[in-house]
Amino acid sequence: MSEFQHGFSISIQRTGDERVLLAMHARGKLEHQDYETLVPMLESAIAGMQHPKIDVLMDLRELEGWEIRAAWDDLKLGLKHGRQFNRVAIVGNKSWQETASKIGSWFIGGEARFFEDRAPALAWLQETA
Repeated sequence: MSEFQHGFSISIQRTGDERVLLAMHARGKLEHQDYETLVPMLESAIAGMQHPKIDVLMDLRELEGWEIRAAWDDLKLGLKHGRQFNRVAIVGNKSWQETASKIGSWFIGGEARFFEDRAPALAWLQETA
């Protein structure tokens, strides 16, 4: 019997007083509990910042999708913190992921781009923005 794995691997790095790099690797079908872990971590990282700028490196190559409640959690995260997202680099390998990244960009104040490889995505995030 194999165990079903889902969720995020998360790395958060603060750079200076107003910048955060959130690197995430999503696996399986995301659930509400995954966002109950992610959101407090992100909010803790930006706590005390007056004008945080959040850059995101999101690897979706192992993502299968979201349960309905998790999709709602994702939307709420975008609505609450969307203006704080500076650049979102989405790494994926499926056409629906590219489409989802375009739709997701409507809910953020910054720029989102889709990449098929991690290296150019990270290079784009590291450009001065």
